[in-house]
Amino acid sequence: MTIERRAFLKTAAALSAAGSLSSLPFAAARAQVPDVARILAGFAPGGTNDVLSRHIAQQIQGGYAPSVVVENRTGAAGQLAISATKQAAPDGRTMLVVPMAGLAIYPFIYGSLPYDPFKDLTPVSLAGVFDTGLAVGPMVPREVKNVPDFLAWAKANPARASCGSPAAGTPQHFMIELLSRAGGVPLVHVPYRGSQPAVMDTVGAQVAAVAAPVGEFRQQAELGKLRVLATATTRRGKFTPDVPTFAEQGFKGLEFAEWFAVFLPPKASPELVGRLNAELRKALAVPSLIEGVANVGIEARWSSAEDLAARLRGDTAQWGPVVKSIGFKVDS
Repeated sequence: MTIERRAFLKTAAALSAAGSLSSLPFAAARAQVPDVARILAGFAPGGTNDVLSRHIAQQIQGGYAPSVVVENRTGAAGQLAISATKQAAPDGRTMLVVPMAGLAIYPFIYGSLPYDPFKDLTPVSLAGVFDTGLAVGPMVPREVKNVPDFLAWAKANPARASCGSPAAGTPQHFMIELLSRAGGVPLVHVPYRGSQPAVMDTVGAQVAAVAAPVGEFRQQAELGKLRVLATATTRRGKFTPDVPTFAEQGFKGLEFAEWFAVFLPPKASPELVGRLNAELRKALAVPSLIEGVANVGIEARWSSAEDLAARLRGDTAQWGPVVKSIGFKVDS
């Protein structure tokens, strides 16, 4: 082998090694991006949790991972999806879209919860916020136009003073209990398996009223089959600007915010959290996503991971005393 040949091979080898070394950070970053990622949704297809999850999956596919699918891990009021996230590897392949109640309220109502919201999940970002409202159906006379009217009617008709909610232990359930106390009128709480059965029974005059996310009965209200009397918000809702809040009608302490958020399994790296958070920031600003989730009463909302963690702490502190004062527990 000639001297020139040896020199050429040494130079080529050196350049190859340098190229390999320079590509290591990129390779490490690529290693954090899964080929197929899944979003766990704890409720059935077609509901608000599912709709939001599918819009997010569509928007982050390609940027976060080549393929993103939604897996409806239903059961135990959303607990199965949270538990599955807790047990998943922190490699970016598993994400969770979860409503506030499963993290800030469940610890106070379930005697044995299979996860700790603060230790077993890694906050990433808010995904959306939504309002709860009170609506009445045809069982209640047309003359009832506001909350004081409804409470007066309920007091005069105790056998029919019933109000449905998506389930026992939900914010909507507690809203009914708080309204009953504030008005000094017994309201019979009727729990359902989801908002839609409660809404349809109110439309069908099986129950007098329903407390649910406004997106769940928005269509029925627009058709004139339900009348929305109030929202449990600090100010009038984006989707119900003509509906007064409980506070406007003289009922304080019935203001609370509900949200969906995205979490990763425990011990997910800050780099992975940052990557997913950046993808969500872009996704939640896409007009088609904003419009799609608005159809079910959700306002798309991004946040930093730190802001989400602070929000969870604040809501947990708010709901603990409320649940304790009501004294509700689920045997589990």
